[in-house]
Amino acid sequence: MPTETSARTVKPRICPLCEATCGLLFELDGRTVTSVRANPDDVFSAGHSCAKGVGLAALENDPDVVRTPLIRDGDGFSTASWDEAFAEIERRLPPIVARDPNSCAVYSGNPAAHHLDPSLYTLPLIAAIGTRNVYSPASIDTLPKNFVNTLLYGTGLGMAIPDIDRTSYLLILGSNPLVSNGSTITAPGIGKRLEALRERGGTLVVVDPARTRTAEVADLHLPIRPGTDALFLLALVSVIAEENLAALGRLADHVDGVEDVLRLAAPFTPEAVADTCGLDAGLIRQVARDFAAAPAAVAHSRMGSCTQEFGSVANWMVEVLNIVTGNLDRPGGAMFPTPPAGGPTTWPANPKAPLVFDRWRSRVRDMPEAMGEIPAVCFAEEILTPGPGQVRALITISGNPARSVPNSRAVETALADLEFMVCIDGYLNETTRYADVVLPPPPLTTRGHHDLALTHFQVRNVARYSAPLLEPGPGEMPEWQILLRLTAIVRGEPGRPISELDDEVAATAIRRAAKLAACEPEHVAASVSARTGPERLLDLRLRSGPYGDRFGAVPDGLTLELLERHPEGIDYGPMQPRIPEVLRTPNGRIDLVPDRLTVDIPRVRAALEQPAPELLLINRRQRRGMNSWLHNALPQPDSGQCALFVNDADARERGLVDGDTVRITSKTGSIVGEVRITAEVRPGVVSLPHGWGHQGDGLGITRAASAPGSNVNALVDDSVVEPLTGAPIFNGIPVDIERAEAASGERAQ
Repeated sequence: MPTETSARTVKPRICPLCEATCGLLFELDGRTVTSVRANPDDVFSAGHSCAKGVGLAALENDPDVVRTPLIRDGDGFSTASWDEAFAEIERRLPPIVARDPNSCAVYSGNPAAHHLDPSLYTLPLIAAIGTRNVYSPASIDTLPKNFVNTLLYGTGLGMAIPDIDRTSYLLILGSNPLVSNGSTITAPGIGKRLEALRERGGTLVVVDPARTRTAEVADLHLPIRPGTDALFLLALVSVIAEENLAALGRLADHVDGVEDVLRLAAPFTPEAVADTCGLDAGLIRQVARDFAAAPAAVAHSRMGSCTQEFGSVANWMVEVLNIVTGNLDRPGGAMFPTPPAGGPTTWPANPKAPLVFDRWRSRVRDMPEAMGEIPAVCFAEEILTPGPGQVRALITISGNPARSVPNSRAVETALADLEFMVCIDGYLNETTRYADVVLPPPPLTTRGHHDLALTHFQVRNVARYSAPLLEPGPGEMPEWQILLRLTAIVRGEPGRPISELDDEVAATAIRRAAKLAACEPEHVAASVSARTGPERLLDLRLRSGPYGDRFGAVPDGLTLELLERHPEGIDYGPMQPRIPEVLRTPNGRIDLVPDRLTVDIPRVRAALEQPAPELLLINRRQRRGMNSWLHNALPQPDSGQCALFVNDADARERGLVDGDTVRITSKTGSIVGEVRITAEVRPGVVSLPHGWGHQGDGLGITRAASAPGSNVNALVDDSVVEPLTGAPIFNGIPVDIERAEAASGERAQ
C-alpha cells in the first residue's frame, strides 16, 4: 500500500515496458517522479526489476516528451489547444474517410499493446472508420507463432508457454530472455528462474547464432546458422521418430496426425541437416534424446524463430516436439495460462467461427489478413500505389513504423506522401515528424494498468492492477478520451459527449459479461455503474473472468476493487492442465499436420541444396532498449551500442580491425556502421541492433539523435517475406561489408 515519507509518497506500480511486468515502487514529490525501484512485495516479481523499469523516472521526466497538442505549421509545428487540434482533425480527416473507409489506415505500436486505454478503445475507433488497413508490430515479430497456434489450438493469443519454474530441460531458440526479460513468456526475474533450473539439476540449452547473455549461462549453446531453425527442429523430431521416443501420454486422446508428422520429419535426419545448420549431427541427436528422456522438458521459440525464412515451420516443429514427447499441458512442459480478465482461451468456444487468418487480402500485393491486420510489409505500398482504396490518411498510436517496418526508406517516402496524418505519441520521432497533428498521451502516473495481452503468457496465474497514482493535470487528456474523440469525429458526431460514447462501448462489454457470468445485463450494469472508462471495462472482464465474482454470485471472487485493495497482486497458483477445454479448434482437437503448414515442407527441403551465403545479418536485443522508443530517455550505457558485431575470422578475411567504419550492403540498400570484433557471433554472421537511425530534420529526440546509430531496417527487403504469413525476414539477410570512409551523416541511411 502507499506509504508516506515526509512530503513524498511511495506508491506501487506495474512496469508497462515489456513482458516481464515487474512490480515497482514510484516515489513522487508532488507530481514529479523522483525515483523508481523494484517492489519486494509484488507477488509475481518479488523485488526484481531490470534497468528499463528502474529507469522509468527518466522517461516520465524526459524534457523532450511532447506534452501539448501540436499542429503542423509549414515545416514545423505550432502548439495548440485540444479543441484546436481536434478541430483540425475534424476539418481534414472525415472527407478522406467518406471517400473510402479503407483510405484511412491505423498503425498501433508496441507501447499501445501494454496499456489499457488503447487495448480497450482502439477497436471502436477502427470500427467507426470501417477500415481494413490496420497494422501493428504483431505482423513483424510474432505472426508465424500466432499462425501456428491458431492452426493447432484454435487461437493465436492462447499460446502454450514454458512452465519454467517446474521444468527439468529447457530448450530455447531465437530468444535472449536475460536481455529481453522474456518474450511471449511473462516471467519477471527470469535470471533467477534459470538459476533455479540449474540448482535443481535441470538443463538449459540455447540455440542461437550469437553467444548471447542467455547462451553464456546455458549448459549447451548451439551456434546455429541463421534461418535454419526449422531444419534443426525437424531433425530433433526425426530422431524421435527413428528411435521410437514418441510418448504422448494423456495427449493421445486429443491429438491427430502423430504418425503423419513423424513420417514427414523422418528424412530430416541430423546428418542430413548438420552442414546447412552449421552444427554437429551428434549434438543434434543428443539434444533430441535428452529432451525425450527428461522428466519434464519444454521447447520455447521466439523472435529469432519468427523473423526468418521458415518461421512458421520452425514454430510448428516447436509445438510438435513438445506434443510428441508428452510435454504439452503438463507441469514442467508447455502449459496454457489462465488470464484473470479472460480471453480467447477462457471464453466459450465457437466451432463455427472462421479462422482469423486470410479472411481478406491486401489491395496491392494480395497478402493475407492475420488477426484483423494486414502484414506490415504492405504498409508503404498501400500508401504509394494509386487506385481505389489507396491509403491517404493515417492514425498512429504510439508507433514508429519509420524505424520498425522493413525498407525504412520506402516507409518514410510513404509517410511524406500522405494527405493527412494524426499521431497519438509523446515524441517527435522518425514517424511523427511527418504528422499533421500530434496528440500527446498523458503521463504513466495518471493511468491505471492491467496488461490484458500479457496475462495470456504468465508463467504463474496471478492477477494484478496498478491504480492511477495521480489525476490528469491541467492540459492532459486520458488516452481513452483521445481515442473516443477521434471515434466521434469519424462518425460525424464531433460534439457528442465523451460519457455517451463511453457508455456505448460499455454497453457492448456489459452484454458480453452478462452472458459469460450468466447474469442479467441490468444487474451487471448496476454492479459497475460507479466506474467509467477503462476501469469499468476492466472490472467487467475481471468479474466475468475465470476467477471472477460473477457480479456477486461468488462472494470471494475477483473484482477490480479487490485488486485495488491488494496492489501487490493476488496469486492463483501455478499453471494447471487445461486440455481439452482450452482448445478452440473447430473439432476441439489438435491436428499436427494442417495443410497450411505441410505445404511449406518442400521449400524447407529445397533449402538443404542451397549454398549458404557468405555473410548473414541478424538482429540483437539491448538491455535498456525497447524497439526505438526508449532510446531518448534510456540510452545504452556503452559507446558501441550501434556497432556491427563481426567475428574475428570474418574481420581478418576482410582486413578489418576494431573500430573500422564499414558499409553494410543488402539487396535493399546500404548503411554505414562501426565494427566491433567479437566472438559473440559465429563466423559468417554479423549483428546490428534494431530501432536506431535517429537522424534527419524535424526530430525532437535530442539524446537519441546525438548517437543516431545505423538503421538496420533500411537493409530489410519488404518484398521478401515468409510466404505462409507475409512476415518479414529480419534474421538471415545476405549482406556484404567493406571498409568505408564515410561522413557521420551516412550512419542512419
